[in-house]
Amino acid sequence: MREILIQKLTREAFAPFGDVIEREGAHSFPINHGMCTRYHDLAKVETTGDNAHTLISLLRGKPYELPLELGMVERHPFGSQAFVPLSANPFLVVAAHDGRGGPGDPVAFITSPGQGVNIHRNVWHGILTPLGGESDFVVIDRGGDGINLEEHFYAEPFLVR
Repeated sequence: MREILIQKLTREAFAPFGDVIEREGAHSFPINHGMCTRYHDLAKVETTGDNAHTLISLLRGKPYELPLELGMVERHPFGSQAFVPLSANPFLVVAAHDGRGGPGDPVAFITSPGQGVNIHRNVWHGILTPLGGESDFVVIDRGGDGINLEEHFYAEPFLVR
């Protein structure tokens, strides 16, 4: 089984796959008479296709244990998918570049408290993988007509450490 070593999630490392949603380093300015700070324009929400619209949902995920066997990735051809945690637990983010006839070898990132991700449209990625405890998330993605899910099962799974 091939191994993937988990790396820290940073804007630079994740840029080929999407956006890191976090306050640190973000453009910000005061609003509401100086009583609130707006961290502005953190992710590009994408929706395409017939009757496309943006959805906001809540998810509650059960935790996974590491090391983790990864046998499948998915992508959404008609829209981006953002995961914003509502708890301090980290979560695993797996992404892969498009290869010949499917995804290439995946890379794995672990979030720090306060970090979320926006996975760009048509980017291969793993499923939501909370670590350390049951976790709640705000999910922003695409609704509309058409099949917005494509799955790929690797011939040989990866071991994520």
